Amino acid sequence: MRMAELVMGLVMGVFSLYLMWKSAELPIGWIAGEGPGGGAWPFWLAVGMLMSCIAIVIRWAKRITPESRSEAPFMDSRTIEMFALNTGALVGMVGLFHIIGAYGAIPAFLIFYLRFMGRHSWRLTGIFAVATPVFMFLFFEIALQKTLPKGFTEPLFLPIFDFFY
Repeated sequence: MRMAELVMGLVMGVFSLYLMWKSAELPIGWIAGEGPGGGAWPFWLAVGMLMSCIAIVIRWAKRITPESRSEAPFMDSRTIEMFALNTGALVGMVGLFHIIGAYGAIPAFLIFYLRFMGRHSWRLTGIFAVATPVFMFLFFEIALQKTLPKGFTEPLFLPIFDFFY
């Protein structure tokens, strides 16, 4: 476990630096009349990820966390099973982006994840499955003016765009 924490902190830190470098090929600041530049979101997300990786390595070196002191194996059979299930769900969600769009794929993922994996109530699941895509639409499409893939559902959004523009 201890070695896995260090390796992941370092590997993800290097990956963060790569993402920062690559996304800085596009504007990372605010563009007047357009919103944030094409590289802004990935760049600043990678900065946050790098800061987290630095904190992980520092905490590992000081042996602050239980993981940094543990000699237990990194993944047992149950953990591998859960990892595979989560990976499959995420790959399925991303694959659905091109078919039913982000605003259909994200609620489908949330329903699967919250209700069937997390065993949360239908009420909580429904609230998140409806509120999350609405918030994302308002944030990305309206506030940031960045479109997300809509798949075959795109015609359903035309009246909403007419309302806001």
